[in-house]
Amino acid sequence: MAGIRTPKPISELKRVMPKAYAQLESIYQTLEKHFRDMQDIEFTIEDQTLYMLQTRNGKRSAAAAVKIACDMVREGLINKEEALMRVSPEQLDQLLHPMIDPKAKVNVLAKGLPASPGAAVGQVVFNAEDAMEGAKKGKKTILVRQETSPEDVGGMAAAEGILTATGGMTSHAAVVARGMGKCCIAGCGAIQIDKGFFSVKDKAGKVIKVKQGDFLTLNGSTGEVILGQAKLVDAELGSDFKQFMSWADAVRRLKVRTNADTPEDSKIAREFGAEGIGLCRTEHMFFGPGRLQPVREMILADDKAAREKALAKLEPLQKGDFKGIFKAMAGLPVTIRLLDPPLHEFLPKEGKEMIKVAKELKISVKELEQKVTQLHEVNPMLGHRGCRLAITYPEMYRMQTKAIFEAACDLAKEGLRVVPEVMIPLVGMMGELTFTKKDVVEVAEEVMKRRKTKIDYLVGTMIEIPRAALIAEELAKEAEFFSFGTNDLTQMAFGFSRDDVGKFLPHYIEQGLLKVDPFVSIDQTGVGKLIEMAVSKGRATKPQLKIGICGEHGGDPSSVEFCHRSKLDYVSCSPFRVPIARLAAAQAVLKEKK
Repeated sequence: MAGIRTPKPISELKRVMPKAYAQLESIYQTLEKHFRDMQDIEFTIEDQTLYMLQTRNGKRSAAAAVKIACDMVREGLINKEEALMRVSPEQLDQLLHPMIDPKAKVNVLAKGLPASPGAAVGQVVFNAEDAMEGAKKGKKTILVRQETSPEDVGGMAAAEGILTATGGMTSHAAVVARGMGKCCIAGCGAIQIDKGFFSVKDKAGKVIKVKQGDFLTLNGSTGEVILGQAKLVDAELGSDFKQFMSWADAVRRLKVRTNADTPEDSKIAREFGAEGIGLCRTEHMFFGPGRLQPVREMILADDKAAREKALAKLEPLQKGDFKGIFKAMAGLPVTIRLLDPPLHEFLPKEGKEMIKVAKELKISVKELEQKVTQLHEVNPMLGHRGCRLAITYPEMYRMQTKAIFEAACDLAKEGLRVVPEVMIPLVGMMGELTFTKKDVVEVAEEVMKRRKTKIDYLVGTMIEIPRAALIAEELAKEAEFFSFGTNDLTQMAFGFSRDDVGKFLPHYIEQGLLKVDPFVSIDQTGVGKLIEMAVSKGRATKPQLKIGICGEHGGDPSSVEFCHRSKLDYVSCSPFRVPIARLAAAQAVLKEKK
C-alpha cells in the first residue's frame, strides 16, 4: 500500500502462502455472491495473517463488462435480464472500433465534436483526390477539410479518419463517417486551414503548423486531435458478445434497421444484426465512378428531353446499385429515399474544378458559372430540394422508381424476395405527397406489368418538416409508412442550422441552457412532442401504419428508449451503431417492467 515494495503476481500467492491464498479465495467468492458483481478487493498479509481492507464493484472495460455479465449468468449469480442492465449501450462502441491505447502518452492539439467514434492514425491530406491517391499507394491518411460535401465521399471512404473545422454532429462529415464506420471529428474551430497546412495555437499561445504529410491521430470518441502517431488497440468481438446480444434480441420489441447506401455497408450492418435498411440515400450513389458527369448533364439541361437523355445514362447504374443492396438485404425491407439534396451540391465550386468540368461537358466556363450562380440559394436546406425537385422535374423520381423496380423484378426472377419501401422526402403538404406518389405508383405498376412480376412494395414519406407532423392524419391517407428524419426535424423545430450549430451550441451546453446536443439525443420535450403527435394522428387514420426513425438519433440510447415508449416500430442507424440500438431497445423493455 505504501508503494515501497514491488508486488508479485497474485497467482504466486498460492505457492508462497497457500493458507492465506485459500482464505482470500473463499472471501472473494463470498463477496462476489453477496454483491452479485465482480469486486475490486484491497488486502494485505502480515506475518502470514490476511487482513481485508476494502471492497467495491470493480471498474471494467467494455470487453470485460460483457464477459463478466456472461460469466455471472453461467455461474447462476445473476439472470439474463440483470446481465443486460450491467452493460451500458455506449460501452459497446469500445468493442466495435479501434481505440487509442489507454497507456499511450499523447500530444493533444485541439478538441472538436466527437462526431463518429473510434480512433484513426494517418498522414494529413486536404482534398479527396489526395486521400484516394494515397489509398492506391497503401498510405493511411486523415482527410482535413473546412467541411465536407457529397463530392468528398470517395476521399472519405479512402481516408482512415476525417477532421473538419466547421459542422455539427449531423453535418455531412458526421453522418457519412458514421455510416462508413470511420472516425470523425467535426466542428474543430481551433484549426485554421490554409493551402497545404493547418495551424492551431497551443495553451501558451504558440502557433503550431501541421503540414500535408504530417502524421495525425484522431480520437473520435472524445473529439481530441492529436499530433503524431498514437498506438491503437484493435476492436475484438468474441463469442460472449454474440451470446450477450442474443439475450438483448430476445427481450426487445423495437426492430433495428440500418442507414446504408452500398452493398458493402448493408453487409456489415447485417452482420451487426440489422433487420433491414431504414434509409438508403440515393444521392450518394450519384458520386460513384461514371455518375457525376450525367448528373451534371441533367442539371445543365435546358429542357425535359435533354434531362431525360442524361437520366437514361444514370438509370442502369442506379439499377445496379439497387440490385446489390437488395441482394445484401434479401428478404428484409429496404427503405429507399428518393433524391433529396439541392442540385447545386453536384456542381463544382472552385475555379480549377470549373475549368475541368466545363471541358468534360463541352461548354464554356462562363456558361457553367452562370448555371452555378442561377442554382445558388441563400438557404439551400430550406430551398429547392426533396419532393420540390420532383414537382419541378418529375422525370427525376420516375427514373429512380424505374431503376428500383427493374432491379427488384430481376432479383424476383432469380428467386430472391425483395421488399422495397419507396420514401418521398421533405413533404410538408398533402398535395406534394399525392403528386409524387402518383408518379411512383404509375412507374412501379408499369414495370411490374411489363416484366410480368409482382413485387410487394410500400410508398411512404419522411416526417422532417414540423408541418408534416401537424397534418399527419391527412398524410396517413396516402402514406403507407412514416419515417422521422430527426436531423431535419430538429433543425427546423429549433431553427438551428445543423451545419453551423457547432459555433454556438457548446456554449449552450456549458451554460446549462441545454443538457445535451439535440442533434445527438432527441429533444423529448419539444421535437419529441412533434413525433408523438404525428404517431397519434397517423395511427388514428391508419392503425397499422408502420413508423420508424432514420435520423442519426436512431443509434442514441436515450432516443431509442424514447422511440420504444412512443410505440414506434423500428429505429434505423449507421451500421456500427446497430448493436448499441439493439441493447438500448432491450433495456427500454426492462426499464418499463420495473
